[in-house]
Amino acid sequence: MGLSADIDQDQSTPVAIGRLEAVCVVHALKPDAGAVGITAIDKRPLEGPVKVRKIGLYADVQVDREHHGGYDQALYAYCSAEAERWGKELGREIPAGLFGENLRVSGVETSDAVVGERWQLGSRVIVEVTCPRIPCSTFARHLEEADLVARFTERADIGCFLKVIRPGKIHAGDELAVLSRPGHGVRIRDVFRGPTYEQAQLLLEHRERSGQGIPDKVLRTLPESAAETRH
Repeated sequence: MGLSADIDQDQSTPVAIGRLEAVCVVHALKPDAGAVGITAIDKRPLEGPVKVRKIGLYADVQVDREHHGGYDQALYAYCSAEAERWGKELGREIPAGLFGENLRVSGVETSDAVVGERWQLGSRVIVEVTCPRIPCSTFARHLEEADLVARFTERADIGCFLKVIRPGKIHAGDELAVLSRPGHGVRIRDVFRGPTYEQAQLLLEHRERSGQGIPDKVLRTLPESAAETRH
């Protein structure tokens, strides 16, 4: 593969169509043995319309904002197909929100979403795929699966964080339309595992060509040699 990315897929017809299966916010803060002492990982689905703000869903809470919040991590999405695979492996149901996700989606990949692709949720809200979720010990304690961090890391079915481009309201059952997909092709899963030199070059080239920023958490995963060649 050469260093020039293909022309971005950005059409009047969506690149892909999926469905928003559930919209989840924190049910209750729970004590946690980690450094923060509490966690907002216990998410549960809401019925009816939910406001989407630049910093996340109305009525949701992000306790550890360094790792699970901020504008580039306003929403966390996980897809039904990956949840079903984990359900079979763990021998339990994985209802929407159990993994701490705000959005449970179907028909669209989350771990294999391309960095920078944009989705429309319902009739108004637009979000942008930014970076992977990094599984932590709080996640393992929440599910009472001691080796879950290692297993999640090995499989890399980690879901994606989203930046809110246009706020509005969403509700379960809304259509999810992938409006555009950058031609660099670097997926959330690739970022989680560590981009290759060529993938890093493609990301940096896309930034220069399109003016679309790269989240800081993604930049920190790029090989130093790739970044140096762009200066």
